[in-house]
Amino acid sequence: MKQLSENSIRVLEERYLVQDHSGKVIETPEEMFLRVAKKVASAELKWGKQKDADYWEGQFFRMMSELDFLPNSTTLMNAGTGYGQLSACFVLPVRDSLSGIFDTLKMAALVQQKGGGTGFNFSKLRPKGDRVSKHGGTSSGPVSFLELFNFSSDHVKQGGKRLGANMGIMNVDHPDIFEFMRLGSKENRVRHFNLSVGITDQFMKHLETDKPWSLINPRTQKVLNKVSPKAIWEELIFGAWESGNPGVIFLDTINSKNPTPNQGEIQATNPCGEVPLLPYESCNLGSINLTHFIKSAKGKSIPDWERIGEIIPMAVRFLDNVIEVNHFPNSKIKKATLSNRKIGLGVMGWADFLIQLGIPYGSQEAVDLGEELMRFINEKSHLASQELAKKRGSFPNWEESVFAPHTPIRNATLTSIAPTGTISLIANTSSSIEPLFALAFERRNVLGEETLQTIQPQVLNFLQEKGLLSEELKQKIAEDGTCADSHELSEKDKAILQTATEIDPIWHLKHQVAFQKFTDNAVSKTINLPASTKPEDIGEIYLQAWKEGVKGLTVFRTDSGREQMLYPGLKTFKDKSFPC
Repeated sequence: MKQLSENSIRVLEERYLVQDHSGKVIETPEEMFLRVAKKVASAELKWGKQKDADYWEGQFFRMMSELDFLPNSTTLMNAGTGYGQLSACFVLPVRDSLSGIFDTLKMAALVQQKGGGTGFNFSKLRPKGDRVSKHGGTSSGPVSFLELFNFSSDHVKQGGKRLGANMGIMNVDHPDIFEFMRLGSKENRVRHFNLSVGITDQFMKHLETDKPWSLINPRTQKVLNKVSPKAIWEELIFGAWESGNPGVIFLDTINSKNPTPNQGEIQATNPCGEVPLLPYESCNLGSINLTHFIKSAKGKSIPDWERIGEIIPMAVRFLDNVIEVNHFPNSKIKKATLSNRKIGLGVMGWADFLIQLGIPYGSQEAVDLGEELMRFINEKSHLASQELAKKRGSFPNWEESVFAPHTPIRNATLTSIAPTGTISLIANTSSSIEPLFALAFERRNVLGEETLQTIQPQVLNFLQEKGLLSEELKQKIAEDGTCADSHELSEKDKAILQTATEIDPIWHLKHQVAFQKFTDNAVSKTINLPASTKPEDIGEIYLQAWKEGVKGLTVFRTDSGREQMLYPGLKTFKDKSFPC
């Protein structure tokens, strides 16, 4: 069992470990991993014997307890507890009727109650002021119902641990698109929603020439208005500049990679955007902790490709097993999920991995390595799923998928880059493929109103190995969260330790593009921007992202109106915070 950090233990005790009716923790972290491993391995009994289940229980326990791989939070929280919902991500359709809207609202509440996050596209709802009935009533519009969903999430805790999380999408041709884009402003915030505009290739082509863009009533399919696409674009990038909302979802890019196009178009994603899903689908996620897969060769640290190749099929098997032992909120979600068996294997600790290798995040070397790594993970994941299909069969919709007739495969999708916010905290490593937010920072409002202080362990190891961790530098890192103007470090060392807002945004985007090339689902990525960033800079980032084949993107500008969770530097610094 890998030793856990103080912050890891606090998060586990608050959210993950089993508690009795009085709220007392009655489980250790080791027992949690055993609980999850046993439940997930029990799926083996469908195709094998008890000895097979016992073997895989041991393998699953080892890779989790050593923090080499962790599944999504819902699986850690619920597996083996009687709360059988293990999926992290759901997409629910919103139909244009009062009964349809409230059916979805009820379903979302039940999903969130057991820890799931939900994504919606509100574009099928008739616009504000449109006719509702023969009796002269008018619609309050999709934005009002989105606010209702937000109100519901305010009162439903995910798995009883945290408030609900949602993705709200509106397509760029909806008549209420301007009202939607203003939802994320300082004065009109919907705190439980990430917002994204669903953008099409046709809109982007109109934007290039400023050809008038049609806003279409989804009820009648008639054009209600024509506007300048530049007016929509400017509102979009101003909202992103002001508050981080809305982001963008490139719908045609997503559907061009849809593995089951005969099942319909994908119109929405999970709350953080890494899993585009068909209506009623759910998905299970897991991430490999890259910092545990490095070896030394001729005195130099290099990726341990052999060990990465060994854990991938185990992780794929684990995630496919989760589908088998999962409990689904209703029959529609069960049918959609089992029909395609989508999973999403990704990574965490990428920034720490690069520091261990001595490679600056903002470099072509890092981007090239990211592309090589994700190509490797994706190829090995597909091979593992093909092996599973030999014994377990392909997913039911396989014959109508892009894989037929030549490639039997167990899962319609295999890879996804999730933000890994809390599981990377448990693993004591950097989040997802993001650069370091800061060398030392505070997480606020993660555990209620409690603040968690973090000093990046790989940064300390890097400096200590070089004999550079002086008392003065310790103090500076703790106070400022950066060493950018340190006189003790070389320019190369400073480049290796650059933080998110110190790295040119183009490198953020290049990393996302590199990983997306070999990711079946999508890459959840936030480009952190300095306060001095202008709206037109964000427009350039969004435009380039579309051209490069990114499926979705958000930005966050320092000191913008949206509530922050991470703050650089430590307000109260005590030397014991340094584990060196």
